[in-house]
Amino acid sequence: MTFFWLSTLILTFFGCVFIALPIFKNRANDDAAVRDELNKAIFKNRLAELHEETQEGLVDSEQELIADLKQSLLDDIPAQSVQRNSSYVSPMVVLIPSILLVVILSYGFYLKFGAASQVKQWQQVNANLPALSKKMMSPEGAALSDDEMDDLTLALRTRLHYQPQDATGWLLLGRIGLANRDIETSIGSMKKAYALDPKDADVKLGYAQALMLSQDELDQNQAREILTALVQQDYVDLRVFSLLAFDAFERQDYPAAMKYWRLMQQMIGPEDSRYEMLSRSIERAQSKMQPKAIDGKMVPVTISLGAGVTLEQNAVLIVSVHSSDGAPMPVAAARYPLTQFPIKVVLDDSNSMVQGRKLSDLAQLIVRVRLDTDGNVSTKQGDWFGESAAMSLGQPVEVVINKQY
Repeated sequence: MTFFWLSTLILTFFGCVFIALPIFKNRANDDAAVRDELNKAIFKNRLAELHEETQEGLVDSEQELIADLKQSLLDDIPAQSVQRNSSYVSPMVVLIPSILLVVILSYGFYLKFGAASQVKQWQQVNANLPALSKKMMSPEGAALSDDEMDDLTLALRTRLHYQPQDATGWLLLGRIGLANRDIETSIGSMKKAYALDPKDADVKLGYAQALMLSQDELDQNQAREILTALVQQDYVDLRVFSLLAFDAFERQDYPAAMKYWRLMQQMIGPEDSRYEMLSRSIERAQSKMQPKAIDGKMVPVTISLGAGVTLEQNAVLIVSVHSSDGAPMPVAAARYPLTQFPIKVVLDDSNSMVQGRKLSDLAQLIVRVRLDTDGNVSTKQGDWFGESAAMSLGQPVEVVINKQY
């Protein structure tokens, strides 16, 4: 702000200088005085010429000619020159009011129509950027008020104008766009952050989240690719599974949505307040699937544990559907993370294993469930399992895991 006021003082000073120059220039260019000096010079020059002509014998009456010359000089003096001293006006009388008028009008118009208060507020917002950014990045970032969001947006845009290579700044601006449902701003900002730092996990997650909100199928596919890459990392942010679950639910891929929600439950544990919310989401997905099961196109399976079954921490659940003759090659299969039993899953044609043979083609079927501990489906030694009786397609199936290979 100091620089701004200093610049206004400099501009006002130059304005006053431009006003003073004509006043003093007119004072210096006094036409009457100049003419008097010129007449004097002509008179002296003519006197010298008369003296030379007299000595050469060209002039007989030198004194008469000098008298005429003096009379001509007196006739050329303006009548008002006599009153010059009495009517003299100091240039300061004009200059000082003019300068005061310029200063008063300049600052008066600025205070009336300018934006001094907005500039001051803008500078205060810029100074408050670190605190607002920290609040935005914290888990309680949603607690930002509308005014704080506006201030943070203004400060970030100012910072990014001068520091366009700041990936963190673009990430924050993208998150603000997400919070305000401003899809264009969020995608554009996240894209710039991703271009500047494509390896940062937070940037990847933010960019995928923004792309998920796009109506363009290409953007959504790119988001799925980014999220799939994030899943392969050693540490997976809970929000990655949340986005994948939301996307699967929107695409009516309810088994996949339930799988991701169960993974989230496994990560946070039943003590977390979000656990029940995820359970309700799973139940909602199951309710969406139930009408299809009634049509006989899907296999709803309820899985429970028998007495004495021990669970290993790295075990996963493998559910397979076989023809009623007990053939070892499954027609359909799926892998699920372990959650609290009983576990409910649904298999359909999307889980088919054999090309050209669909789950819905079976009239009678058997469901087998196994707790796999080593990640290799071909090895079974020591794994706990359970098997249902032959059931008709579309009927609810219950399987108890109570046997061990």
